Amino acid sequence: MALTPSHMLPLATPAPDFRLPDTVSGQMLDLQTLRGDAATLVMFICNHCPYVKHVNPELLRLAADYRPPRLGIVAISSNDASAYPEDSPEAMRETALRLGYPFPYLHDASQQVARAYQAACTPDFFLFDRELKLAYRGRLDDSTPGNARPLTGADLRAAIDAVLAGEPPSQQQHPSMGCNIKWTKQVRADAG
Repeated sequence: MALTPSHMLPLATPAPDFRLPDTVSGQMLDLQTLRGDAATLVMFICNHCPYVKHVNPELLRLAADYRPPRLGIVAISSNDASAYPEDSPEAMRETALRLGYPFPYLHDASQQVARAYQAACTPDFFLFDRELKLAYRGRLDDSTPGNARPLTGADLRAAIDAVLAGEPPSQQQHPSMGCNIKWTKQVRADAG
């Protein structure tokens, strides 16, 4: 596990479009279908990362506190499922059902969506405003596995509250930290 920070995509970047399979319903879902009326949260997560396992309880609380249609929430796993079977679509479905994810959990097998978002780690959070312009990218809060700080979602919640109120979030945004996305050999070769 390599501790990796998010890339901090420039604010106001338009949300890259996508169409991916939902591992629970089997349906193909796209950004336009999943977007919220006021804001849209795109999360890159996976099953095996201890940082994602650590934040899962807060992701569930956050999704219960902020509901569609005002905030659309979607989770995407882009890890190489052949090298990391715990992140396969079947395992993703089992995790989503076991934990009760109230948001779609999409599989990005080609890893093109992760590259379009410049996602680097799990978890990696991207919050877009009603025009699908990037308003926040960074951490959930300052809690990490083992640092004994409470899991509150404070940073992301403050950004969501601002966007839902029609205000820009604070410009002081901290990178998310987590496991690096597990790129396929082909993607690593293309990047190198």
